[in-house]
Amino acid sequence: MENKKLYRSQNDKMIAGVCSGLGQFFGIDPTVVRLLFVFTALLGASSILVYIVLWIVVPPDVMPTTSYIPPQQPSAPIEQQPPEPPAE
Repeated sequence: MENKKLYRSQNDKMIAGVCSGLGQFFGIDPTVVRLLFVFTALLGASSILVYIVLWIVVPPDVMPTTSYIPPQQPSAPIEQQPPEPPAE
C-alpha cells in the first residue's frame, strides 16, 4: 500500500495550493477540484470555510519541483573611462 500524504502544492497554485494538493493526492486534475469548490460555494455550501481550514491545516510541500534562479549581478561595477580630448 502506498503511503500518500496531503500537501499544499507550491508549484501549481492559484491561491494557496489546496485544490492542487487535493488533486495530486486523489490523482485527478486540480482544475476539477477548483471547479467543485466554486460550484459548491455558489450552491451555498461552506466550501470557502473548508478551503480556509485546509489552508491552515495542510502543510505546504517542502521541495518544489521547479526552482527560481535569480540572474547574477556583476560583482563590481564596470568603470567607464572619460573620452580623451581630440589631438591638436
